[in-house]
Amino acid sequence: MRHFAIVGSGPAGFYTAEALEKAYGEQARIDILDRYPVPYGLIRFGVAPDHQSLKAVSKRYDKVADAAGVDFIGNVAVGTDVSVDELLELYDALVLATGAPHDRKLGIPGEELAGVVGSAEFVGWYNGHPEFTDLDPFLGGSDAVVVGNGNVALDCARILSKTRHEFEGSDIVGHALDALDRSAIRTITILGRRGPHQIAMTPKELGELGHLEAAVPVVDLADFAPAEADEALEPGLRKSVSLLRGFADLPKDKAKRMVFDFFAKPVRIEGDGRVEKLVVERTELDEKGAARGTGETYGVPASLVITAIGYSTSPIAGVPFEGGKFVNDGGRIAERLYAVGWARRGPSGTIGTNRPDGYEVADQIVAAMPPETSGEREGAEGLKRLLASRGVMPTDYDDWRKIEETEVSRARPGSPREKFVRHQEWLQVLGR
Repeated sequence: MRHFAIVGSGPAGFYTAEALEKAYGEQARIDILDRYPVPYGLIRFGVAPDHQSLKAVSKRYDKVADAAGVDFIGNVAVGTDVSVDELLELYDALVLATGAPHDRKLGIPGEELAGVVGSAEFVGWYNGHPEFTDLDPFLGGSDAVVVGNGNVALDCARILSKTRHEFEGSDIVGHALDALDRSAIRTITILGRRGPHQIAMTPKELGELGHLEAAVPVVDLADFAPAEADEALEPGLRKSVSLLRGFADLPKDKAKRMVFDFFAKPVRIEGDGRVEKLVVERTELDEKGAARGTGETYGVPASLVITAIGYSTSPIAGVPFEGGKFVNDGGRIAERLYAVGWARRGPSGTIGTNRPDGYEVADQIVAAMPPETSGEREGAEGLKRLLASRGVMPTDYDDWRKIEETEVSRARPGSPREKFVRHQEWLQVLGR
């Protein structure tokens, strides 16, 4: 019998578990560890609450979790409750699938001012992440700025723009819904250092902006290259740019505006104790397509600034780490130690991009430890004994399902589900 541990229960972790379960069947036990009492990581806390079709992928992960050889062990913080070296003593192979939960910083003066938040914090707040329940983003001013030209930036801007009615059928948490309903924000500026041809926004997410009840997207056609230049773009990006161009023709008769400000590099944030203005420098593209400053600066009013410029992985003691991710070669960090997903390659791609990652690492493990061979490590039995000696009380599959059932039972008819949003509340359900 082989014993494998996967640290992190988001998409990368579950795809890896799926691949290992298919390869080993009854000849292995696969434990998925997480620092929270419930699984799904990015699916639970990162996908926008009004994108329920994306969250439906968790049904696939349910099938993996239901497999006889797969177990979930929650409420365990690797690096704090148990070390990587200790896990390698207990398991034949260890896979780090910890994602990239931390916001990259802009690195400009004024970033410490009140009213400046990272997208991981803001998204976590409206998704019920236990660490960001008390974020309380300032929504009392009229102007918000979202820095970034990817789908996360679009998510943040869209959530700020929607009416309460538009959240029907979503699972946004109640405290965020109520705060957004009272919001005074009327202009959301989406800043990008480069132009429309360099965006990382997909057509589906952009297309939604043209159909909002109370907000209209605004672009300046002077920011665009000639239309014939779009032909050289790959099809998805070409469609996205076409959608952006089309926004110029929309009537500007709605209460809120989502303004795309391209070729704009943030240089400092100003305000008296709280953000009031973001100063940006006008940019242009050099011969390699990189943004360079022109020296021209201007101010963008902002009572709230959300940065959505990327994420980094959490370092773990004893694991080589560089550039916001674990140092690895094709997923392999060291003997019997691997990384998948954003922890391996950085925050790039879609949810589905994590599948080939997981399967590639599983193939490496199978090559090193063929299913017909056996190991002598203890796996979960030894882990739980070690945790008990340290007063750590992990949750298991049954605990997680009990929490899920209680969350559903707290749903209010006709409104978004009121999730359990604090780690302590989850544990109270289990009587701990």
